[in-house]
Amino acid sequence: MANTKIAIVDDQIEVRKALGELLDAYGYTSTLFESGNAFLEAAAKEEFACVISDVRMPGMDGVQLARELAGRQPAVPAILISGQADVPMAIAALKAGAEDFIEKPVDDIKLVAAINRGLSRVASLNASSRHAMENETRFDSLTAREKEVFDLVSEGQTSQVIAKKLGISSRTVESYRAQIMDKLQIDNIAALVRLAIRLGRITP
Repeated sequence: MANTKIAIVDDQIEVRKALGELLDAYGYTSTLFESGNAFLEAAAKEEFACVISDVRMPGMDGVQLARELAGRQPAVPAILISGQADVPMAIAALKAGAEDFIEKPVDDIKLVAAINRGLSRVASLNASSRHAMENETRFDSLTAREKEVFDLVSEGQTSQVIAKKLGISSRTVESYRAQIMDKLQIDNIAALVRLAIRLGRITP
């Protein structure tokens, strides 16, 4: 939690300061912004672990900001707050990709719980994304023949059928399969098939 950078976006300076003091007391490092555009300018130069934003603001509102953040990599959770909350607004916020929607006055326990939940979820997503990118990079290291075998295995072809198609022995096919699994650092066919789908080599 220490040094976890949280951006607070609110057009009301009193709210920004109060939330900043609250989060600082919990051990976070908060940075205050008066608008969504001001935050995005700063975010182009430095990384923030989480964003807390008011919904109703001049210019870019909180829902638009949450939608912008939802499409970014690495992912950044957005928690929206509002003093004029209603069900349609909350639904719009969550559809835009917000982690949570909290009414003002903000309950510090709810806010910290939402932050921690968002950080945990995003950590898992980012780890999965990095793992996927690593697998795709490893795939590029396969030889043309290994990629050929990879495609046939991912389609569910047996070693005997693959051997006949490629004009090689079943033992050679098994050797290729072992090399492929080793290079890709996967240990089962299910993982191989999921990678093939992700790479667009086969359709689900």
